[in-house]
Amino acid sequence: MPHRSTLRRWLVGWLYAAAGAHLLVGLAMTWLGDGGLFSAYHRDIAAAFWRDTPPAAGLALQHWWFALFGATLQAYAVYLGALVHLGNRSGKPAAWAWLIAGILLWAPQDIALSLQQGALSHLWADGLALCLLLPPLAWLYAHDRRAQAAT
Repeated sequence: MPHRSTLRRWLVGWLYAAAGAHLLVGLAMTWLGDGGLFSAYHRDIAAAFWRDTPPAAGLALQHWWFALFGATLQAYAVYLGALVHLGNRSGKPAAWAWLIAGILLWAPQDIALSLQQGALSHLWADGLALCLLLPPLAWLYAHDRRAQAAT
């Protein structure tokens, strides 16, 4: 097992990478969302709403919402990066707790809404996000809380 400070640095780096990935995916969603890169996703969502071929206006609306969500994801990436920076620099567990709180606010609602509509691709994305973000955040919270209590 790596030394705790090495593991902390690695997990912080992982979270910075996650913020960068959110930014890049958000940019792609906003500016490349109606192209072939996301065609499988759009088909999955269209199938959750229309039994047959969706109307052109419905697809246009779907692409518009997708692009808007991409812009929102870009903003989330900035906030994620800022809180990771603050948590890393300060060593205070509050930054990790706020990130955990935001994820725990978002995930159950996103999962429930996706299940209601049968949008299974969202469940995979939500599960992946939870698995990749919550364990490092929980470890960092516990580590920094112990370090703060020791001082």
